[in-house]
Amino acid sequence: MAGIYIHVPFCRHKCSYCDFTSFPDKIEMAEAYMACLYKELKMRGDELKEYEFDTVYFGGGTPSYIPPKLILGAMNQIRKCFRLKPDAEVTLELNPGTIGESKVQTYLQAGINRFSIGLQTAIDEQLADLGRIHNVRDYVYATKLLAGQNFSTDVMLGLKNQTKDDVAKTIELAYRCGSKHISMYALTVEDGTPIYTDYLNGELPDSDEVAEMYEFGRKLLEEKGYKRYEISNFAMDGYESKHNLNYWRRGEYIGFGVSASSFMQGKRFTNTFDMDEYMKCVISGFYPAVTSEQVSETDAKFEYVMLALRTREGLSMQGYKNAFGTTLAEDFPNALKKTVKYLELDGERLKIKDEYLYVQNSVLMPFMEEERE
Repeated sequence: MAGIYIHVPFCRHKCSYCDFTSFPDKIEMAEAYMACLYKELKMRGDELKEYEFDTVYFGGGTPSYIPPKLILGAMNQIRKCFRLKPDAEVTLELNPGTIGESKVQTYLQAGINRFSIGLQTAIDEQLADLGRIHNVRDYVYATKLLAGQNFSTDVMLGLKNQTKDDVAKTIELAYRCGSKHISMYALTVEDGTPIYTDYLNGELPDSDEVAEMYEFGRKLLEEKGYKRYEISNFAMDGYESKHNLNYWRRGEYIGFGVSASSFMQGKRFTNTFDMDEYMKCVISGFYPAVTSEQVSETDAKFEYVMLALRTREGLSMQGYKNAFGTTLAEDFPNALKKTVKYLELDGERLKIKDEYLYVQNSVLMPFMEEERE
């Protein structure tokens, strides 16, 4: 598999927890920025003409904040410059406070066939606390506009004053509104974000409370027919995110736009985080990547293990041997001994036991330590 990622860095208001590259005060630059992105697509098109791409993902920022004609233009340019599979999954992230009927029609015209809605919580007070520009009513309206479409809903855990009952209300709302996929993940508090002060003041749930919320939410989701296929992702049968699965299977992807990352032909590279620098580079005909590294075999082996063990399908022992010519037992003998109580072998697939999946970082640590010895 191979994927295309498009970064749209504009938003109406930066959320209190946001550490992504986004600009709430530069929407007037959207057309000029997207024109540069179209050019970057053309620049990469020639060197990747042998590839056939399975997925396209518009992330941000808030892609649904910019004029929809720019999303349509991006998709037209992608089709000109790259080969997409006929059944390619094309996802657009959206904020419920930024869409209307005409926008949705343009997205459908562009070929968007999957939407990722940032609900986060069904409690309006918590949404206000996070600095979200929408409320619960906006989410319900957005889902009505998308009736019959394939859409996912984001649910966030670990919010100020959040209870299990709040989590249940959020999941119930997403289910009743027709969401086929739910991403349920813990709030990540980054130094330098406004919400970091709440964290320092001890106003956010601790890790044990968040773990309890997660386990509560997991059970409720599975009761409603959402199957966990990755630590934070649950889907009805057949509605798993192909784009995200590609990441977890260590597939290749090419990123476009400011701060976008790529992994192609064994190399990782990342575009500049500075929008002015990004635009100057592309206008001058230069690639905007500012970091580039060839992934070593040692790092590749650990990445393969780390990503595969995040998923329900686990790690294929034969797949690992096919990829590297060695067995997992040969490369990670000590890690396997240290983690034996956390892992199980299902046929030829190695998996983290369900009860330990949420604390998978601790389970994976011995693999990280071994590959550095």
